[in-house]
Amino acid sequence: MSEGFKSSDFLINTKMKLRKLNRSVHRDLGYIFFFMTIIYGLSGIALNHIDDWNPSYIIKNTQITIKEAPIKKENINRSEIISILETYAPEEKYKNHYFSSDNNLKIFIKNGNITLDIISGNGVIETSKRRPVFHQFNYLHYNPQKWWTVISDIYAVCLMLLAITGLFILKGKNGITRRGAWLTLIGVIIPIAFLLIAYWKIF
Repeated sequence: MSEGFKSSDFLINTKMKLRKLNRSVHRDLGYIFFFMTIIYGLSGIALNHIDDWNPSYIIKNTQITIKEAPIKKENINRSEIISILETYAPEEKYKNHYFSSDNNLKIFIKNGNITLDIISGNGVIETSKRRPVFHQFNYLHYNPQKWWTVISDIYAVCLMLLAITGLFILKGKNGITRRGAWLTLIGVIIPIAFLLIAYWKIF
């Protein structure tokens, strides 16, 4: 009887230690990779909708009409263009220019370019600026360097560990053997159902 009790106590103690270890691993990984999860989650949502918007840049197109038109091509020089910019795009800085055709002037500015018809005076200012937060998060999401790929691989492994350890956090009616099992099953069925419909096209 005493040996039986000792064996039972050993099993109970082992289970308690494993559960405590499971909670500790889940907790500590959650803390360490909190910000990484926010980065990949937010950038993932942004990249999911890349057809609806530019997740990394804010692009603006502004129509302008300059009163100085028509302007003779031979009169176009750096000083003349800077003067035009000061009037119609005072926030932009001149970089360079060239003529894409006889009447179409292309002006390169710090954050974009300006296309201008020197006869009609009609033009378009196109500017492109980095979208705050999203540009930086998307940069990381694309794994820009080898050492960051290593970090993202480590994060991916730890994310799986977070998922696995999370299954065993709770006991009782909300644990993995009861309510948790049904919720986990739902989470498994959803991607499999999508694969059956969209990938394998069974239905």
